[in-house]
Amino acid sequence: MKLMHIGDLHLGKSLADFDLIEDQEFLLSQLLDIAEKQDVDALLIAGDVYDKAVPSEAATRMLDSFLSSLAEKKISVYMISGNHDSDERLNYGSSLFESSSIFISAKYDGNLSRYTLKAGEVEADIYLLPFVKASQVRHFHPDAKIDSYDDAVRTILQKTDIDRSRFNVLVAHQFVMGKSEDPDLSGSESLGTQSVGTVEKIGYDCFDGFDYVALGHIHSPQQVGRKEVRYSGSPLKYSLSEVNNEKSAVLVTVGKNGRADIELVPLKPKRNMRHIKGKIKDLLDKSQVTSQEDFIYATLTDEEIVSDAMAIFQQVYPNTVKIDYDNSHTREIEQIDISKIAENRSFDELISDFYREMYSCEISDEEMDVMRTVAREAGVLHEAD
Repeated sequence: MKLMHIGDLHLGKSLADFDLIEDQEFLLSQLLDIAEKQDVDALLIAGDVYDKAVPSEAATRMLDSFLSSLAEKKISVYMISGNHDSDERLNYGSSLFESSSIFISAKYDGNLSRYTLKAGEVEADIYLLPFVKASQVRHFHPDAKIDSYDDAVRTILQKTDIDRSRFNVLVAHQFVMGKSEDPDLSGSESLGTQSVGTVEKIGYDCFDGFDYVALGHIHSPQQVGRKEVRYSGSPLKYSLSEVNNEKSAVLVTVGKNGRADIELVPLKPKRNMRHIKGKIKDLLDKSQVTSQEDFIYATLTDEEIVSDAMAIFQQVYPNTVKIDYDNSHTREIEQIDISKIAENRSFDELISDFYREMYSCEISDEEMDVMRTVAREAGVLHEAD
């Protein structure tokens, strides 16, 4: 039996002002090719199928086409919701889809969904746990002591009859940590409460009853605690912190002996994401320019601010996402203790100091008037100020 594990598709996502529809369609087509060539029996999709709770028409069309193609190829699908998904929207039509072996669990209803997959002489029980919060689980299990996400997930699993003599797979979308450390995060994922202590963190040991755990939420591919508890990572790079990630799909081969062999199948994007750094004349030297269609994050080391740098860059790299600076001025700013910078300072003084640090000159009266107007519209400056 062969299972392919993916997650965090974020269909409909944009990268700054760039639409990723073509990139995502290219990626989904590649996943279909891999599944067919590898003779995959089932695809596990571990949440964050869409990027927004209300997905775009283009995003829903992509998913519809993808699932239809999988059904045509007789590849079963086991899909859950993530924290970016709308439970109701992702769950729409799920009862009908089951006739095509597309199984969706988008909303926890008090029970952990279980399906049995057969491939030749090998069988596996596949459990689907959509993204849950502690409050949701307390509603169905009011007598259980549930103070955290970890308590919530452990309660769900304790209330589920799991036959440990069988090969058990769990698909889940949570923030799972290893023995003593958190997974490697990238900049494009969040739970919304991630900054509040450890309330949302789940110990990997609560999944000890499963032979393979297909996780979603973290965009960097990695194992957590043991090799069978794994984040597939997002199939595309969605933030600068993912620039060095090698994206892949996880191929899990289950033998008659009940052991899982894990292989990472590389994914190649339509357009890569790169971070380049240096002086602008060097970065745009035609003899050094490569892969002009890639998404580019550029860090300029020029001491002087380059006027209209984005327009200049996009003449060579049309998909430049962001430009920032690393020079003596920015390094000085990084050393400033911002905790006391606003004490007993007026708005004009703060803006003037910032402008001076950034541009090594004084702000003009016209520019200050613009800053005051913007600050008033944002509610951080009042007429009396």
